[in-house]
Amino acid sequence: MPTYVFSAREDHIVLWRAAFAGARLLEGPVKFVLGASGHIAGSINPASKNKRSYWTGPAPRGEPEEWLARATEHPGSWWNDWARWLEEQRGPLRPAPRAPGSARYPAIEPAPGSYVKVRAD
Repeated sequence: MPTYVFSAREDHIVLWRAAFAGARLLEGPVKFVLGASGHIAGSINPASKNKRSYWTGPAPRGEPEEWLARATEHPGSWWNDWARWLEEQRGPLRPAPRAPGSARYPAIEPAPGSYVKVRAD
């Protein structure tokens, strides 16, 4: 399964080298992207602001520092790269169903569903 793995270079919660090591364990095509900044600013900075930068490179193999040495730094937000990657992964577009469910899988009840009203004790 194609996978896009993002990590932030100065993230103090998920160290980028650990995320890189995790990405190496995945099968299928893996794109590893390293964003500038930390956990919050590196991850949720809006694409419209086009701040920071990010690195892309070959599939995550070997040591993280080797990958970074071969990677290319890009100005701006990694979100735009992710959007392009998603576009490459999607199948053909089709119209949304007019109603929930189908003949094979009928809708049970309107959203949000009675299960959300069950009290957890």
